[in-house]
Amino acid sequence: MTLGLDLDLVSQCYQAELQRFAERHPRSGAFYQDNLKHWLYGAPLHWMQQWPGRYPITVAEAQGATLVDCDGHEYVDFALGDTGAMFGHAQPAVSAAIAQQVQRGSTLMLPTADSLWVGQELSRRFGLPYWQVTTSATDANRFVLRLCRMITGRQKVLVFNCNYHGSVDESQVEFDAQGQMIARDGVHANGLQHQATTRLVEFNDLPALEAALAHGDVAAVLTEPFMTNVGMVPPAAGFHEGLRALTRRYDVPLIIDETHTLSCGPGGYCGEHGLQPDFFVLGKSIAGGIPCAVWGSSQAMAERIWQVLPHFQPGQAINHFGFGGTLAGNALQMAAMRATFSQVMNDENYGRMFALAERLRAGVAAIIERHRLPWHVTRIGARVEYLFMQQAPRNGGEAHHARHGLIEAYLHLYLLNRGVLLTPFHNMALLCPSASEAQVDLHNQLLEQCIAQVRQGAPA
Repeated sequence: MTLGLDLDLVSQCYQAELQRFAERHPRSGAFYQDNLKHWLYGAPLHWMQQWPGRYPITVAEAQGATLVDCDGHEYVDFALGDTGAMFGHAQPAVSAAIAQQVQRGSTLMLPTADSLWVGQELSRRFGLPYWQVTTSATDANRFVLRLCRMITGRQKVLVFNCNYHGSVDESQVEFDAQGQMIARDGVHANGLQHQATTRLVEFNDLPALEAALAHGDVAAVLTEPFMTNVGMVPPAAGFHEGLRALTRRYDVPLIIDETHTLSCGPGGYCGEHGLQPDFFVLGKSIAGGIPCAVWGSSQAMAERIWQVLPHFQPGQAINHFGFGGTLAGNALQMAAMRATFSQVMNDENYGRMFALAERLRAGVAAIIERHRLPWHVTRIGARVEYLFMQQAPRNGGEAHHARHGLIEAYLHLYLLNRGVLLTPFHNMALLCPSASEAQVDLHNQLLEQCIAQVRQGAPA
């Protein structure tokens, strides 16, 4: 028995599920074979191949919490584009705003009236006065890190082991078994000498954080408020207070990325818990699937930025500061964000999402208890994840070692073959407002059946 399951049975059952998948998805298989001729790794983005079958399903359409593939199978979608469709696929208000704006022009490299409304709303909702738009949260973090280096004169970025949710090059590191920083497994260093660009500590370790900041070479700390990239890692009591105090003591800008933790409410985790970052980043779900992210700055940081990068004056040489992107801040993004913030990201929708997520969490917790599995389940707002250890991990290292590739693949494929999609990189479910209690209950029933199948012969 490993992690409460019979691994021999898991392996046998997984092979049976792979055969079931192939039999049920012939058209997706044919699409994949054709795509291999044109797309590197057989998909427009290589991540798209990383589902538990031998190839990804090909989607025909998606509405709300429901997805239909090209073989005609319907799914309850708890992946929601890995958060990009957190409020549901083809959300009516946002879809209408996007369709209307397309008829009036999508990208102009000039502001529209929507930009005034969105800027005011970002400041009201998240508490920071100044904002900019990018096409992804990773870009937003890259740009903010450049600014932090400019205003501090320092070079290193401090990140927590096993990564925030994003792909900034400086963050692609991890601790080896000896506690030394190395490039993340499977990620090329991309020409960076990480010893010169990065300091790495474990999440929740305030003494290690202070020791790293005391070197005086850290330009910024980049983090999620609640780790989600490697499995959910909650902040320990007092961690955020200590993080904020230490970054202020050593004059290090604090960047908090809420791309995933926006599942916690209309103001994100920071709004729910009164956190005060210097820079704030959001992406994925804020524009109904249109590539879009924003970053916000405090008044103090904006004034420091203006000292090194003054406002443009006519007659001066044009300077784009080395970042931005021609499509950033376009009219389509603004229309989609305005519709999302004004009509979708509200207390009513979050209340429904939270109730559904709690129903799912309670069901999983009951299954874990009933089968006496050494697992736990965690919920943050509308997001639920179960991980193969008895209590929530204290840091990324613990979360990483609680993963098990074969068990995860079996669980995911069993659910997929019966009409439920989880986020492929985690045992993670995200609940959108249009999901139903029946869809939540289907997940819990299938998980019960899935586990029971590989508990045969287990000690009573």
